[in-house]
Amino acid sequence: MIPLVNAAFAIETFLDGTRTDELRMSQMMRKGQFLVGEQGRRIAGAVYVEKRGERGYIGMLAIDPAQQGNGFGRMMMQAAERHALGLGCRHVDITVLSLRPELPPLYRKLGYQETATEEFHPSQPLKPGVACHSIVMSKSLESELLEDL
Repeated sequence: MIPLVNAAFAIETFLDGTRTDELRMSQMMRKGQFLVGEQGRRIAGAVYVEKRGERGYIGMLAIDPAQQGNGFGRMMMQAAERHALGLGCRHVDITVLSLRPELPPLYRKLGYQETATEEFHPSQPLKPGVACHSIVMSKSLESELLEDL
């Protein structure tokens, strides 16, 4: 799964190194879970889900570059939201980086709205001269809850 994540985030050339490694992934798995999606017999996507009280956190959505643009990311986000709902979360939060301006409009189409900004804590150092912050986007799962009734 680590090669998939690093391939999916290779566009983030502002980091001095890869997006993740075994240490970071194992730390994340102690707090939450990764959902994995397959296409045929290959892992085509992964997304992280963590319960934080009544809120869920969804992060590190990684889609195989060969599968990007065909709706697989949307399916993975829907699976992550359903999983968070099953954990008892009523809302979910994601963070996107200010250096990725193409992402907020994509997540708005999935029902997320910007709710805050916060300091970015990169897993790898940023390249010299690069400034970045995190944009928090949130979504209520109330409509999904009603659909499941």
